[in-house]
Amino acid sequence: MKLLIDTHVILWGYDEPERISRSASRAMASTENECFVSVASLWEIAIKVRKGQLSTREDLPARIAANPQLTLLPIAVEHAWRIRRLPRLHGDPFDLLLISQALVEQMMLVTHDSAMTAYGVPILAT
Repeated sequence: MKLLIDTHVILWGYDEPERISRSASRAMASTENECFVSVASLWEIAIKVRKGQLSTREDLPARIAANPQLTLLPIAVEHAWRIRRLPRLHGDPFDLLLISQALVEQMMLVTHDSAMTAYGVPILAT
């Protein structure tokens, strides 16, 4: 199974792993699953750090890239363009992009945000 890890789950994984459910942790650690981190998540984190809304490790992108369990998912044209067909239920552009990526790439989204289920994307709750 292909898992797309939501931004907050990435941060929790490095700073507060106890916040992630056992089932989500097991799924992300399983060699049967492929785990992806969207470049959109790094973009979101960078914006929030710049605004002073968040602090995180300076080397977070390098840590993610060096982690053999994680693959960085670039933002493709199809991901951006698929957003136009999503219902108007959610205003966060980063969440919309993650939802779109999960739908286009047929991934399960690992998230704590239950509102994302309204888009028809499969969710693995943290």
